Amino acid sequence: MSTWPDTRILDLLGIEVPIIQAPMAVGTTTAMVIAASQAGALGSMPAAALSTEQLREALATIHQACTGPINVNFFCHQPPQVDEARDQRWKALLEPYYQQLGADFTAPTPVTDRAPFNDAACQVVEAFRPEVVSFHFGLPEQSLLDRVKATGAKVLSSATTVEEAIWLEQHGCDAIIAMGSEAGGHRGLFLSDDLNTQIGLFALLPQVVDAVKVPVIAAGGIGDARGIVAAFALGASAVQIGTAYLFTPEANVTAAHHYALRHAQASETALTNLFTGRPARGIVNRVMRELGPINPAAPAFPRAGGALVPLKAKDEAGFSNLWSGQALRLGKDITAYDLTRELAEQALARLT
Repeated sequence: MSTWPDTRILDLLGIEVPIIQAPMAVGTTTAMVIAASQAGALGSMPAAALSTEQLREALATIHQACTGPINVNFFCHQPPQVDEARDQRWKALLEPYYQQLGADFTAPTPVTDRAPFNDAACQVVEAFRPEVVSFHFGLPEQSLLDRVKATGAKVLSSATTVEEAIWLEQHGCDAIIAMGSEAGGHRGLFLSDDLNTQIGLFALLPQVVDAVKVPVIAAGGIGDARGIVAAFALGASAVQIGTAYLFTPEANVTAAHHYALRHAQASETALTNLFTGRPARGIVNRVMRELGPINPAAPAFPRAGGALVPLKAKDEAGFSNLWSGQALRLGKDITAYDLTRELAEQALARLT
């Protein structure tokens, strides 16, 4: 491809096109990562929902098929203190749904877990030495971060405010993902839990670019070449795209999620804490409408999801997290490889 107007991310990460396939814990497969990488983008493997052994197997599969750089993404939240009383109040709030759907309310509540980046995960990084390691919800403790950097990996993390971007640069990030409020999935916020501080991408992006010296990656509401061009105009060196990849055949989504992505309107997504305890953007469904998308009764991340598991088994569409960004109506049913190449070629044509 011809030269992009800003090649800092290309040079930093060793990729051909300035596109990062978002590491979505819901939807990403090794096939998607491989296809994005083979198309010249940065393929990203999410580790948050995988065991250490599953992650090792996934990375082995990817390494066999890819010669280009890959990214491995980890959550680095603080595990919550167990609050049995809060858990019980949350389940009691859901009891009418158990009765309606015929789920066993007296059965033990399933445990949902999302382990933060730890020594075991760091050992996987040290063994496989991915070219890029990215984090969500800030950064891990310094000793772990030092070990990651010692492998030679470039470090990325998400900022949802200018203050978070400055903090990430001060703590060693090589590039920063400016995550607008339009983005699907979990918000990356970590310095504040106030959703009123969350900013749309095209207000956030130029302010982050002005505030830091490292390259900035734009994320949120970008689903076609026009969004890529706009992001570059506002100072981005690359874009991170998630929802568009959920339309590809490589995505692993449920039938309910597949249907919702193709039929929901752009106005039918909302930030919700019902499914995990942390705010995340998804397509509005029954439980979000009836309990309100943000409900203070939901236990802290990631414990909220356990009580919903039996309900999800009975009604996938009404009680599962249908993660999506606001640009879902730009989605197209093409392969991940073709999507990557098309986005890059059309954006570059507009830019030049």
